[in-house]
Amino acid sequence: MKRRRFLASPLLLAAARGVAEESLAKDPAQLSVQPAASPYPRVVPSYRLRFPSDLGSHPAFRSEWWYITGWVRDAASKDLGIQVTFFRNRPRIAEAGGSRFAPDQLLFAHAAVADPRNGKLRHDQRAARAGFGLAEAAEQTTDVRIDDWSLRLDDGKYRARVVAEDFSLDLSFAPTQPILLQGEQGFSRKGRDSVNASYYYSQPQLAVSGSIEIGSRSANVTGVAWLDHEWSSEAMAPGASGWDWTGINLHDGGALMAFRMRDRAGAAIWADATLRGADGETVHFAANQINFTAQRRWRSPRTGVEYPVVMQLTVGDSDYTLVPLLDDQELDARVNTGTIYWEGAVRALRGEREIGRGYLELTGYWKPLKF
Repeated sequence: MKRRRFLASPLLLAAARGVAEESLAKDPAQLSVQPAASPYPRVVPSYRLRFPSDLGSHPAFRSEWWYITGWVRDAASKDLGIQVTFFRNRPRIAEAGGSRFAPDQLLFAHAAVADPRNGKLRHDQRAARAGFGLAEAAEQTTDVRIDDWSLRLDDGKYRARVVAEDFSLDLSFAPTQPILLQGEQGFSRKGRDSVNASYYYSQPQLAVSGSIEIGSRSANVTGVAWLDHEWSSEAMAPGASGWDWTGINLHDGGALMAFRMRDRAGAAIWADATLRGADGETVHFAANQINFTAQRRWRSPRTGVEYPVVMQLTVGDSDYTLVPLLDDQELDARVNTGTIYWEGAVRALRGEREIGRGYLELTGYWKPLKF
């Protein structure tokens, strides 16, 4: 019954419309005399990210997410992939009504463990409107939670706690490097028009420690993770159907982020990449220097969706082959964020040699993604 409280986004949005309709039924003139909801602010290239204030929530913007992905290993040297994601959305429904029940902010969360021994992804999800002490996203620092799921920055370390249906996570993530600004000093374009952009920074090479419980098994783990924090109002360009994204912690201490936005035919309409070298120097690559090429595809036996799970990535003069920890890392989030996507732990190879580990995200292969 506890899990049923956190129902899907369609139900939350339906509840929001119900608030507006109830107000209109009581007084048909009420909504017309109330001030309109303020518009979403635009992402602009002149803004410079500020820390620590930009570690927190930005509730005026349409959407925002905190993404942690990583590889961990238990005492038996078994590799696992982990993902913890919190999303925030401002639907602009009944904002001016003043009702405590109006969903001014909606929060969603996904968590997953990629365990080759299981053969497929273990995952769970939550959704709630902010407020009533059940779900919040703080503005002062990273502190977002839905009931007993949370991601918080405390004493310089991130801590994620998740109690899912068949697994639980209690993990600490300690930064070992400075924040990595993506795009143009944190202004990350998603298309040719500069209005399609996000504010975006990463924290690669996070040192992971903590515990994972799967069924009756509990294990202490250590590893390396990657955090992304993005917020925007118009991230998807017209004609964009989804994206391919990767964040790789390189074994030499460097970090690579690359993505491409795809149209419905699968062609790239924009791309971007940032490489931090082992010496700490950062290089930003233009769209024409980046290429994603599918090497092998996998079809989900549950949804029938086909994904390019082995990807050849070219960034500048360097080639990387991204190979999954296991093929079945599909996350069906139709009852939460309304989509199906593939989010998987991958090895980065140069030839036959592994040079890094990270995650690959593939969206828009089921249906065009809509925010």
